Amino acid sequence: MIHLPNLILDLALILGSAAVTTLIFKKLRQPLVLGYLIAGFLVGPYFDLFPTVREEENIKVWSEIGVIFLLFSLGLEFSFKKLMKVGGSASITALVEVAVMLGLGFMTGQLMGWSLMDSIFLGGVLSVSSTTIIIRAFDELGVKGQKFAGLVFGILVVEDLIAIVLLVLLSTLAVSQQFAGTDMLISVVKLVFFLVVWFIGGIFFIPTFLKKVKPLMSEETLLVTSIALCLLMVVLAVQVGFSPALGAFIMGSILAETTQAEKIEHLVKSVKDLFGAIFFVSIGMLIDPAMLQKYFGPVLLITGITLVGKTFSTTLGAVISGQPLKSSVQAGMSLAQIGEFSFIIAMLGLSLKVTSDFLYPIAVAVSAVTTFTTPYMIKVAEPFYNWLDGKLPARWKASLARYSTGAQTISQASDWQVVLKGSILNMIVCTVIIIALGLLSSLYLLPKVNELAGDRWGKAITAIITFLFMMPFLWALAVRRVETQAFSRLYAQNKYKGPLWLLRIARIVVAVFLIGFMLDRFYSLGVALGVTAVILTALIAWSKRIQVFYDRLEARFFRNFNAREAAQEAEDKRRRPVLAPWDAHLASFSVQPDWEGVGKTLEELGLREQYGVNIAVIERGEKIIPIPPKSERVYPGDRLQVIGTDEQIRQFRTYIEKQNPEPAQARSEVELRRYEVAPGSQVFGKTIRQSGIREQARSMVVGIERGEERILNPISDMMLEDGDVVWVVGSPRRAAALFRVKGDEQKKNTQQA
Repeated sequence: MIHLPNLILDLALILGSAAVTTLIFKKLRQPLVLGYLIAGFLVGPYFDLFPTVREEENIKVWSEIGVIFLLFSLGLEFSFKKLMKVGGSASITALVEVAVMLGLGFMTGQLMGWSLMDSIFLGGVLSVSSTTIIIRAFDELGVKGQKFAGLVFGILVVEDLIAIVLLVLLSTLAVSQQFAGTDMLISVVKLVFFLVVWFIGGIFFIPTFLKKVKPLMSEETLLVTSIALCLLMVVLAVQVGFSPALGAFIMGSILAETTQAEKIEHLVKSVKDLFGAIFFVSIGMLIDPAMLQKYFGPVLLITGITLVGKTFSTTLGAVISGQPLKSSVQAGMSLAQIGEFSFIIAMLGLSLKVTSDFLYPIAVAVSAVTTFTTPYMIKVAEPFYNWLDGKLPARWKASLARYSTGAQTISQASDWQVVLKGSILNMIVCTVIIIALGLLSSLYLLPKVNELAGDRWGKAITAIITFLFMMPFLWALAVRRVETQAFSRLYAQNKYKGPLWLLRIARIVVAVFLIGFMLDRFYSLGVALGVTAVILTALIAWSKRIQVFYDRLEARFFRNFNAREAAQEAEDKRRRPVLAPWDAHLASFSVQPDWEGVGKTLEELGLREQYGVNIAVIERGEKIIPIPPKSERVYPGDRLQVIGTDEQIRQFRTYIEKQNPEPAQARSEVELRRYEVAPGSQVFGKTIRQSGIREQARSMVVGIERGEERILNPISDMMLEDGDVVWVVGSPRRAAALFRVKGDEQKKNTQQA
């Protein structure tokens, strides 16, 4: 008789039970996660009616793979751009919610007499909501398009990042078994360091690699390559002391910025679903009915704290961030559950043997109950708000409304803030890259070179190679001028010259310290100081050459970083009809506070898709935003300069003035006009960038007619030639002065005299 390994028998049992239970739960329209948990309980060691899994250790390995693929897929959906696009409201709300739930969980554990580590991990378990359950509930209830849903998705993005940080901090705390501030600080610094290195290195190399091999990539090879990259990052993360989940999440986030992200996500989905099912079934196998019966009271108490605490903390955070009370209540009641990250945190405590056996099944039980209640909490959110609105005093509601409106005012960053922020970011990034290159050199390159060239020459060769690679980043740290326009405006004011020079000196000091620190690993202090002076001299002498090389590196990084959006915009441009300036006109509209589009991004409004119009300019007080990005939000008091045909403008006017009884009057300061380029004018023979149209006239070129050729949205390096007809959006008075021929202007002035 042929012998069948127990692993195959166990997998057949797990997947068979999962298939049956999920079919039943699908029929009952309940979350599949609950079906997996029940399937695990049925084939686990605490239920004897059905066959039991024999080799639990093997299943634990498979479940760890399931965690890796869950986090990898989450990273593919995460994207660092999503985090940057998440507004302050979502970030503030998530931070308030996590802080409150960490405190509530810890205090609850202490009040029940649990150990310190059990209480801390309980706080971590309760602090993170379930992305999977919420997205599924929103789909089933059809509320994804509502205003509060956008806030919830933003909160989930921030929560996912906080959960990753929690995993690292809880791991450190579990090892040290005490609140060692130094250890925690070192862990945070270490996490930030490796996140920056992995992200910059990943964005610089991986999209380029995928682009180069794209002609060779079939779906099969792309899937294999993606999983290989994921597991390589998992190994790397474990090597430096982090969890496998962090490595998988980081690689998913890097691949999310590539043009292949959607395809990779589609290909990995089946693998994720398979191993995810094994992961959730393995969780269900740990449910001990006797343990749940013994701790039935704590399960009910923690469930109540989860429902009430998360609703209250999220609502409070959203109100503090300036959201209306209705959206805040709806967001709070939507996030009142725990899910997959809670399981991972509870499993971390169990695997590190720092938490009691009862915490894990309690977490699973609370998750099961709150998963059931989530759809009902979302349904009753609006009726609950209506009841609450009727109970609140009128002066409270007026105060909340004033606070919400005031929180959405725009604060424009000063030049000093821009320069300071840019300099600090530049210092952090360059410092991290330089230290990373130094560590790689001393740990890996130096031993190899020493084997080949001997100890004396090996140090010299390694030092030369290391500083050749460091040179562009040392130049960027010590010499490069950050935010040049803001810097120039500040430097023109005497009161800022001192602080600006101090800032530049601080950057040079950091560069000198890093050079000396790296050289000290190879040579004595005296030699290190001498070579440091030589390197600084080389940085100044070869500044222009190094700048060219650094600019290429930076351009490649941002080209890879923005490749996905660039490809999407190119595809959108290819599909949509071209709206040219020569067959459209410009209209101006003011945004009133009660317009339903207030606070939304241009992408969320979808004006081009619905009405065919384009927002050419947003005027916000004295600030003009030409060709605003789709992530730009619309605020009360903004003036929108809209390009479209007569019919498109009419439809858009009907939409924006539904709640706007007083039509916005067009202002002559910003108009769409055509100008002809002639010899003797200020713009003749110059590129669009050099012409001063944007800076001096506060205008932008949207089209050029050259003979029979029509060029829409020309590049800024395009030369303006004799006879060109240039279509410009902006101030007609200022723009006309640039296109006026100097001889004609002098003649006009003579006649007037």
